[in-house]
Amino acid sequence: MSSDDYQRQADAEAARIETVRIEDEMEQSYIDYAMSVIAGRALPDVRDGLKPVHRRILYAMHEMGVSSGSGHRKSSSVVGETMGNYHPHGDQAIYDTLVNMAQDFSMRYPLVDGQGNFGSMDGDPAAAMRYTEARMSPISEELLADIERDTVDFVPNYDDRLEEPEVLPAAFPNLLVNGSTGIAVGMSTKIPPHNLGEVIDATIHLIENPDCDVRELIDTESLLPGEGGTEGPIEGPDFPTGANVVGSDGIIDAYTTGRGRLRVRATFEEEEEAANGRERIVVTELPYQENKARIVERIAEDVNEGTIEGIADLRDESDRDGVRIVIDLKRGASRDVVKNQLLEHHLESTFGVITLALVDGQPKVLTLKEVLEEYVAHRKEVVTRRTEDELAEAEERAHILEGRLRALENVDDVVETIRESEDRDAARAALESDFAFSEEQAAHIVRMQLGSLTSMEATEIREEYDEVTSRIERLEEILADESELLDVIVDELEAIKAEYDEPRRTGFVRDTGTVTREDLIPEEDMLVVVSEDDYVKRVPAEEFRPQRRGGKGVIGADLKEGDRVASAFVASTHDNLLCFTDHGQVYRLKTYEVPEYGRTARGTSMVNVLDLDDGEQITAVVNCGDFTEGSFVTMVTRQGYIKRTAGEEFENILSTGIRAISLSDGDELADVEVTDGTQDVVIGTRDGMAIRFDETDARAMGRTARGVRGISLEGDDEVAGVAAVDDDVSWTLTVTANGYGKRTNVDAYRRQNRNGKGLVDIDTGERNGPVRAIETVAAGDHLFVTSEQGQVTRTRVEDVSTVGRNTMGVTVMEVADGDTVGSVAVMRDGDGDEEGATADETDAAAADDAESADDETEPTATADD
Repeated sequence: MSSDDYQRQADAEAARIETVRIEDEMEQSYIDYAMSVIAGRALPDVRDGLKPVHRRILYAMHEMGVSSGSGHRKSSSVVGETMGNYHPHGDQAIYDTLVNMAQDFSMRYPLVDGQGNFGSMDGDPAAAMRYTEARMSPISEELLADIERDTVDFVPNYDDRLEEPEVLPAAFPNLLVNGSTGIAVGMSTKIPPHNLGEVIDATIHLIENPDCDVRELIDTESLLPGEGGTEGPIEGPDFPTGANVVGSDGIIDAYTTGRGRLRVRATFEEEEEAANGRERIVVTELPYQENKARIVERIAEDVNEGTIEGIADLRDESDRDGVRIVIDLKRGASRDVVKNQLLEHHLESTFGVITLALVDGQPKVLTLKEVLEEYVAHRKEVVTRRTEDELAEAEERAHILEGRLRALENVDDVVETIRESEDRDAARAALESDFAFSEEQAAHIVRMQLGSLTSMEATEIREEYDEVTSRIERLEEILADESELLDVIVDELEAIKAEYDEPRRTGFVRDTGTVTREDLIPEEDMLVVVSEDDYVKRVPAEEFRPQRRGGKGVIGADLKEGDRVASAFVASTHDNLLCFTDHGQVYRLKTYEVPEYGRTARGTSMVNVLDLDDGEQITAVVNCGDFTEGSFVTMVTRQGYIKRTAGEEFENILSTGIRAISLSDGDELADVEVTDGTQDVVIGTRDGMAIRFDETDARAMGRTARGVRGISLEGDDEVAGVAAVDDDVSWTLTVTANGYGKRTNVDAYRRQNRNGKGLVDIDTGERNGPVRAIETVAAGDHLFVTSEQGQVTRTRVEDVSTVGRNTMGVTVMEVADGDTVGSVAVMRDGDGDEEGATADETDAAAADDAESADDETEPTATADD
């Protein structure tokens, strides 16, 4: 090649190069790819409800002759035929689709009749394709009915060797009947399956009432009884696994807008085991597309972790007859509580409906009416094309029969003409010229046998001709009148319904609102006990009968050796608590979230309840129910600092807690009270001092502040607690480590400025020991005193003598040698027995072990400082 030729070729190639911006090319290429995925793989066609891979598998089986009446064929042969001729993708993807179409728990009306292992609800995979066999199911043949009659368009396959249908004729609305799920590029579809009979009834209703509203197609009267709804044909989705749809809002939204969220709840029964009288919950149906084995596994995990309480045993007794998950309950467990926990975490799921399908090759979100309108339009085209094809065939046959009849009328002349002809071509030409037969008629007559000239044969021809002409008239009537065409569609739909309709599997339950675990737990007062080794439990307060002061109490916690009670407090099961720790952190907790145990149990590890750091202990608990507008959280530290923070700063608390107060080195949070901004506070110390001042003397600060000094401490003294004074309280109650205590009129504590030394509150000599707690109480309150070794005594506040300040007090609880008071809690307005138990009354399970204590008070000289 000369240099000139080379240059000319280079110039020609350069002229063909088009310069484009790379972002424009990337955008267009991505759009092309996205549309290829959308139209060619991921989304179903609204007309037959099938994606290309489903359609190609069924058509390949149709071409192979693997019908419902034939024998099963190896799945590998079906996959190979589909992949080699129509779907040039991976064989495993094709086989997975084939398996899905054969699973009766995946498709409401399976399109493939499988033989062998096709997987299970436990997520077990199907056997390899070389081991399984398949054939078309009877109902899938209805999707391909009349496909040979030019009812749908055909397009070239991927290599132009063959043709494949662009869509199937679909004699029933498969998109709604079997639903569809797919994820495309930037969009997805999720259409639930429905009952065949209901969908066909809705289609017929739309044909007969084309201007109807979409709500007229929905049975809203059943979904919303008593609200004047419509009695439409479709109640809602009908899942192959049954279960129940909760409420109606999601269903109505899905049908009227194309999008909605359905809550699907498992079906279960409540039984009682005859052998031991235990109650049990038996799950018989699961939400659609849920993995049964995984559900059972997760329930077991939650039971072991303590998230779900009250379950004694869990078994999967499912077999080929259906699902059966047996959940045995512990004696005394609330079946409603367990049932609600199971529903909240495992037995209820959400099905998000997105009715997205291809309409004229473009994705579109459709309402229920629009889906049926598109289907009816498709069937009108199919039936029209089929009728035209049948009419052409009938007219062709009638034309031949007319020729035969004329030939019979002139049989002698026709025979003579044929005999005198040299060959068939000459005979055909003679018949056309002599008797005005058409080319087709003449060719047919030449091929006739002599036996067809009998009188009986002539009668049959006349009968067939009459039948064909009658058929032509009917076909022309259908094509000329749309109402006749629609009647044909309706008749065919009704025939399919009569053949394949089944009762509904999915039921409906009314949505009574969100039932929380709290709604099912009785509201009762509980004593919550926390040990230093991070064991926690709650015990019904009623298990501790009121005693007169001075008793030993009863066992409240069986602590392991070396462990001690760190704190104990009284709260209702429904209380929303703020738990403050000595490290200055605060956590939110519902009382019922603490596992309930008997009095003699140790409890559960705190890690199952709160995410505390190592060595972190709960020192104070306040009830969020005490918060009102303008409330403050008032905190005091061991070193005498006080801080008030607005209650709204504690509204959003993370599971890992939040900072409530900043502490200096060596300091700890001692106690917390909720105040309203108008109250006085009383701070008590371990050495028996107390100071009362207006809470506003300590200005409000943020959560991360340390606060200001509330009391000036002497020596190694430290704060024991804080109490709030308001019009509802009458006394200040102080309890010491050795079980002594007293109540004193609040007026005995005069108001001072903060950061003073305060007044002498109680004698803390050798007999009493240091102060453990200071509280403000009122008539009717009950006092729970818990020792470090787990003994608990419950006493009416009125049983503790009223004395002045700077006294030794009386015995509130008799503590054993080596034991001391660990925590004091007040139950407001407690209800005790009319007569309190005597001081020597003991644990109901043990012999008497308490003795009366000295009731004498020992006044000492009073002092102001």
